[in-house]
Amino acid sequence: MATFCTKCGNEIKDDARFCVVCGSPAPVGNAPAGSATADTPLVGFSNRVNDPEISAAVKKMRSSSKLFAFILIPLPLIALLVYSGVSDSMEISKGILYGAIISGIFLVVSLVSFIKERASSTYDATVIKKKHYTRDRKGEARSEEYITVVRTDSGKKKKIREYGGRTFAYGYLNEGDRFRYHPQFAFPYELYDKRHAPCIYCVACQTQNPLSADRCEHCGTPLLK
Repeated sequence: MATFCTKCGNEIKDDARFCVVCGSPAPVGNAPAGSATADTPLVGFSNRVNDPEISAAVKKMRSSSKLFAFILIPLPLIALLVYSGVSDSMEISKGILYGAIISGIFLVVSLVSFIKERASSTYDATVIKKKHYTRDRKGEARSEEYITVVRTDSGKKKKIREYGGRTFAYGYLNEGDRFRYHPQFAFPYELYDKRHAPCIYCVACQTQNPLSADRCEHCGTPLLK
């Protein structure tokens, strides 16, 4: 017998946990046999977001990031200045110029990242599609792009783009998953239903923790449960 969303009327597949259109939880009768009930700690968004310990850990993380950026930004200028001073292959004026350009790029990247973080706001959404592209360009390294398409509770469609290396949204969120985005955290994605998640990430240090853990096994920060 078909099951339909009680909010938008979309048909919900058997054993689906959420409506892929509006993100509303599936009717209780549609849940897999033996699954946890809606009042278990792993179901629902955590009320620990404003926990003083989490706030302190995030503040410490941001301070460390700013310190790292402060140290990293002038390094190219210093390195090329030193190199041009001890090497005959580069004039000091060019060392200063090239170093200033690279340091300027680092500065701009840091400022853009800071501004984007400040401009972002918390939102609730549901994953509706995931895409992965591999691009081979002549004479260049292979490029990997991961796109997680989501629909917010307000009906807006967003694309979370990640490139190569470690992917947070694409690797952690599955189609049909409802989640909350916390821009202030190092790991910003919190699943509504964490019962089937591969782990729970620490929002401060990004360490993967088992679902049974209450605090991060690495830094001791409370987990969003």
